[in-house]
Amino acid sequence: MAKYNIKEKSEKRANYRSFMNPSVKDELQEKIRVKIILEEKYKDKDYSAKKLAEDLGTNVRYISAVCAERFYMSYCELVNYYRINESMTMLTDRRYAKMRVEDISEMVGFSNRQSFYVAFYRLRGMTPRQYKMQYIRNHPELLRELAVKSHQRKTA
Repeated sequence: MAKYNIKEKSEKRANYRSFMNPSVKDELQEKIRVKIILEEKYKDKDYSAKKLAEDLGTNVRYISAVCAERFYMSYCELVNYYRINESMTMLTDRRYAKMRVEDISEMVGFSNRQSFYVAFYRLRGMTPRQYKMQYIRNHPELLRELAVKSHQRKTA
């Protein structure tokens, strides 16, 4: 883990979280789920917790509280979780085989390569490239297919 200078998360307890009504938390959790996941706002690199709070008519503290208590992660971790999952799909999808890892990171909402690599490593314990290579090793038919396509391009 020292490779990306990742620190362990410390546990914090905010008093305002206990004052929130559970039904308000439930409603906000569903609204966050719809906005971030179903509307795929996680792909927008400029979509902050502040913007989400404005869209949902609440404040950033409530967004943070619901993310922590209902999703068990911070807002940034939640957004990055869906970005990384999307990138994992793209890294192993034949349609994106020619794309650079940096291009995929931009498509899923990361603003720079470093933040993508850190988030990916934190979640998966390996780099995006290592993940892709591991996937190819575990699916040898893909390697043969890529070799055939490469050979066809060279002879054409």
